[in-house]
Amino acid sequence: MAELAAIDPAALDEGHRISRAVMMDAKQAEQALLTPEALALTEVQPFNHFGGFHVAYPEISSPGSGIALDTARDYALLMERHRALPAVFDQAIARFREGMASGLTEPQLTVDNMIAQIDGLLAQPLDRSPFMAPARNFPPAMTQAERARLRRDLREVTQRTIYPAYRNLRRFLAEDYRPAARQSVGLSALPGGDALYRKLVRANTTLNLEPAAVHDLGLREVARIQREMDQVKTELGFAGPLPAFFDHIRTDPRYHPKTEGELAEGYRATGRKVDALAPRYFLNLPRTPLQIQSYPPYRAKFEAGGSYAQGSPDGRLPGTFFFNSYDLKSRFLTGIATLYLHEGAPGHHFQISLAQENTALPDFQRFGGNTAYIEGWALYAETLGYEMGFYKDPMQHWGTLDDEMLRAMRLVVDTGLHTKGWNREQAVAYMLGNSGMGRSDAEAEVDRYIAIPGQALSYKIGALTIQRLRKEAETALGDRFDIRQFHDQVLGSGALPMQVLESKVRGWIAAQGKTG
Repeated sequence: MAELAAIDPAALDEGHRISRAVMMDAKQAEQALLTPEALALTEVQPFNHFGGFHVAYPEISSPGSGIALDTARDYALLMERHRALPAVFDQAIARFREGMASGLTEPQLTVDNMIAQIDGLLAQPLDRSPFMAPARNFPPAMTQAERARLRRDLREVTQRTIYPAYRNLRRFLAEDYRPAARQSVGLSALPGGDALYRKLVRANTTLNLEPAAVHDLGLREVARIQREMDQVKTELGFAGPLPAFFDHIRTDPRYHPKTEGELAEGYRATGRKVDALAPRYFLNLPRTPLQIQSYPPYRAKFEAGGSYAQGSPDGRLPGTFFFNSYDLKSRFLTGIATLYLHEGAPGHHFQISLAQENTALPDFQRFGGNTAYIEGWALYAETLGYEMGFYKDPMQHWGTLDDEMLRAMRLVVDTGLHTKGWNREQAVAYMLGNSGMGRSDAEAEVDRYIAIPGQALSYKIGALTIQRLRKEAETALGDRFDIRQFHDQVLGSGALPMQVLESKVRGWIAAQGKTG
């Protein structure tokens, strides 16, 4: 940090000046979360149902994860990792026990979710286990003898090492940890929790924001979006009050998919339209392809409506837009366009792929990032649906307002849970009362905010920043404003902290003004 601070930014060109600012911000955020006070809380909670290694490990052990499985040597390294898994879980259990001794534990509901995740994983037939996926996807050059040997080895290590490690973790969570876990769900219930939450707000938004101010901003945004929703529900032929329409949309079959195939085709059709329109809005398009698929069964119950998994920088591994087909009656056809724009293109897929593919950037800008930029861009990408024509359909217009409402409610609920003593049911009730989302989604969202405090604030804060900068550019440049150039400025340097992004875009605006 001292060496970085000693570098005079005035002596650098724009690219290096941005890189210095990005690195400085990242290191300052890391330092804030590495203080003894912060570590006392975070180190004793190594896993949760949203960010636990017990969930990540099956994914990184499968083909398509980005970890090479091209040779027999790659498979040998995979076996070594599998054999080390019990030690990793033992280390996590030791951390959990430290938290039990000091009274700093996960909430019981988070523990219950972790146990259910492990149960879902262990309930799968061995041959369908994600740990056996490498035996279903051998490299073409591998001989039949090698395949037979590796298939036997994978079965043995899964049965004798991996599954026993998961059973041991489950036994500890259910028998030892859960009885000691806390009933409360917010950080404010823990000693030092208020201070930690402020640090997490800064880490996730890249801005020094007061939680109370964020809560109030959320309340204002909720009220604004409700007014727009009231107009759209009338276009959909509903004359009653907005809360009644929320109930109506949850139960009317026309708003819900009948099959997974119907849901999948909706996303594919949206993708085809985005592909056709994207050159009008972007100077550079990602080379990495994007695929669409549903969540695997062991994940679906615990996931929200969709997510994105990045591809490889060389494009060999495509990016993946995951959608959730669990409990179809709680899924909505209205949210198809906005969810795809956010998680797929031009949201996460464009932003992450363009950064990875840009070899002119240092690696920490190609592959690093902050949540406010990453999620702020994706939420901003949803708003491009207005210009692209997706929301001329009142059903899809309702869907984007409903999703925007979700991000506004997050400002209220996340701060409510962690600074105002809200309980889980209070948070779920608030979300159901102010949107048309189903209970399954509302519960999954709230459980996520409980597990990863502050992260949910980043979406709206980041999007509002990008929208404000676009408005500044449009006002300053008038007819000379080019949406493609603006997007190139926002996306061209990787994921920037909000203040660095502001400086970059305002510098571009000033330069455009001089050349005009």
